[in-house]
Amino acid sequence: MSARKLSMIVFRCLQLGFIALVAAHVCLDWGYPGWWDFLPLVLAYALIAVVNRLGGAPDAPRAARAPVEVAPPVAGRWSALNSPADRTPSHGVHAYGQTYAIDLVAEPEPGARPGFSFVWPLARRGTDFPAYGAPLFAVADATVVRAEDRQRDHLSRTSLPGLLYLTLMEGSVREMSGVRRILGNHLVLDLGDGTYAAYAHLRRGSLTVREGDTVRVGQVLARVGNSGNSSEPHLHFQLMDGPDPDTARGVPFTWRGIGVPRGGEVFDAPEPTPTAPA
Repeated sequence: MSARKLSMIVFRCLQLGFIALVAAHVCLDWGYPGWWDFLPLVLAYALIAVVNRLGGAPDAPRAARAPVEVAPPVAGRWSALNSPADRTPSHGVHAYGQTYAIDLVAEPEPGARPGFSFVWPLARRGTDFPAYGAPLFAVADATVVRAEDRQRDHLSRTSLPGLLYLTLMEGSVREMSGVRRILGNHLVLDLGDGTYAAYAHLRRGSLTVREGDTVRVGQVLARVGNSGNSSEPHLHFQLMDGPDPDTARGVPFTWRGIGVPRGGEVFDAPEPTPTAPA
């Protein structure tokens, strides 16, 4: 086990220790000073700071690499969110290899995707969103190194109360539960040359491949869902320099014939034609 992986495990255990101490203090009315409850939390972030300084933290960016050109993972009319064309890290942090990650939502026609609501409805079903169930394609000839699709697809978090719940409560619990609970159902492909492609928030039971399978560019791999730390059905896509998002660092990408769409930009991706096995 790498030092970075071990540091993330210890970090999460200390976070859980903080919650356990607070619960015990409240329920058992322990007499020690309340600030002691925060000791595990202080140690958790001190650990990350120390590992960062030593250059081994998973959120420490490496020297920039040239963008890797791959095929688009979707087909049809889509819109980009949280794009690395606008800023890096695109999601605000380098952790989990998402420095150059991008989110995609389907936009087959104006108004097809439900908008954000301040109060009602609190949540919507996945089938209300055009991205839900859309096929996802291999961006290159590759080998499947991680594959999971047993987590449930939850309701959307596209209202103000839902988004606050996701940000303040659900997201924190998923953070402490590990990277698989953040990504939800996901897939990681080994593209070769130290580059890996990750697809996250996939639909439960939709994977057409297993770990160890060899795939060809354009092959259908899974379908869009709303599992993991997700506000609505969408694809979270990224390239990384390792197979484990807990320890990998992001790698920039460009989609063949498209480039990197900016946030809010609508683009059309052609229907792929899978290549025959060599």
